[in-house]
Amino acid sequence: MSAWSRLSRRMWHQLEPLHAVLYFAPEAFAEAAALGYDVESRWPSYFAYRTAPLGRAGARLATAAYYSFSPRTVGEHVPGVWEVAAPERVLEARLTAVDRTYRALLGDRAGGPEIAEAAGLARRAAESVEVAGRPFTAANLDLPWPDEPHLVLWQAATVLREHRGDGHVAALLTAGLDPCESLVSFAAIGAAPPENFAGRGWNDQEWAEAAERLAARGLVDAEGQATERGRALRDQVERLTDELAAQPWRELGEERADRLAGLGAPLLGAIFKAGLLPMTSTLGITTVKAPD
Repeated sequence: MSAWSRLSRRMWHQLEPLHAVLYFAPEAFAEAAALGYDVESRWPSYFAYRTAPLGRAGARLATAAYYSFSPRTVGEHVPGVWEVAAPERVLEARLTAVDRTYRALLGDRAGGPEIAEAAGLARRAAESVEVAGRPFTAANLDLPWPDEPHLVLWQAATVLREHRGDGHVAALLTAGLDPCESLVSFAAIGAAPPENFAGRGWNDQEWAEAAERLAARGLVDAEGQATERGRALRDQVERLTDELAAQPWRELGEERADRLAGLGAPLLGAIFKAGLLPMTSTLGITTVKAPD
């Protein structure tokens, strides 16, 4: 694993939570409710907020971009979310939600010099990314940059995490893991319990059939646990994901990346202290070690 790959993984740990508050903060649910979305579940606002950069996407486009979600689940929300609010309104609401959330977390520091410097560094990294084959990355990078530094920081973090996510899809395709298999194989290495993936919408039969396909390839055993070969394949996926996410950090450089991480640390700490993010997620950040 190269130094740049290790840096890309470390920066993912630093920036993912800065983006992800959009899907969990009470301010984000309040803005979604104001648009008319049902916020009893997080999924209507999640699909609206995350898909909006793609424009008035249909179910097939959204399913392709999301990859690991069941087409049935995506179709329950997209394109129906646009009947509640047009993508343009959703994009405005998500910036308002982030503005309110970050100001609640940071207070006066939201407009301070440290956040402004962090925003400049993050934007520099985000604007350096290559977008070929990365729909979520390109869609977010096509959006105009906000004026306020704390919103620039969030938008840059969003571009960078979607850049990594789009690359992760490429890594899964390279490994020959279809959408449901990608989750089953991830659960099989202990990255997250299978129940954590319920929101992706695969039913028990689909999950079992995916496990059977993986077993036929020698990737999981009879109990659904990853074999040595299965763990090696998942290591390959993580390694390639890190490599494909390294380009903006090579452009920014290790010193500036370290500076960005340090400047963002107070916001990261405030997010964790506020308990805005779930203790366990489907990302495996705290459970999956970087491949050697």
